Amino acid sequence: MATDFGQISRSEHLPARIAAKIGREITEGRIAPGEKLPTENLLATTFGVSSRSVVREAIAQLRNEGLVETRQGVGAFATEIERRQSLRIEQGDLANRGSFRDLFQLRIPLEVEAARLAAIHHTPEELGRIDEALLQMTGTDKWTGQGIVADLAFHRAIAAATHNDYFLLFIGFIAERISLAINAARAAAILEEIVEVTIAEHVSIRDGVAARDPIKAGEAMRHHLNGAAARLDLTIESF
Repeated sequence: MATDFGQISRSEHLPARIAAKIGREITEGRIAPGEKLPTENLLATTFGVSSRSVVREAIAQLRNEGLVETRQGVGAFATEIERRQSLRIEQGDLANRGSFRDLFQLRIPLEVEAARLAAIHHTPEELGRIDEALLQMTGTDKWTGQGIVADLAFHRAIAAATHNDYFLLFIGFIAERISLAINAARAAAILEEIVEVTIAEHVSIRDGVAARDPIKAGEAMRHHLNGAAARLDLTIESF
């Protein structure tokens, strides 16, 4: 494959930007249907990023959009055209504040129910993945873009623990679109304060899931997302 992706700016949200570049290569035919994508290591080198987790998040976004399918132990492949069932929202569409609010409003009931189901159905391994994402959020990278990657990984891990693939599909898709606003919220507040509050909210969600208490987990998720909306200065009806 003679594709020259080119490096991207460090100021950009890396997973979303990488996904956009690879997605464009797929939709415009420069990566053929069924063609195998380069390895995570090669993509990281090509895009000039040091972390494979950034590339992994980009591939996960493309999988959520139906443009890529992954085969365990083999790699990622561009989905055949006739099998693509792509749900797409261009990032530019969310520059409209009303559209962004509507998408955020859709996210809340989905994630609240996902937290409840995760509390009921999670396995020890799935709780471990939730804990791993939370650990990354509270580590030394919590002030950087890697903290945002870990935040997305946490919500995807909750969705995966529902044992309902559609929760993972839709929550992964919506959360990725909204993630760019996390940077906006951090820019509008004292960074240390907003990050620590966000982490505490995620800990409460995790504890509700770990206790197998669907009511506690669901309410903790609702509290977190309502708080996130407030930090973005969004007015969301809450019931």
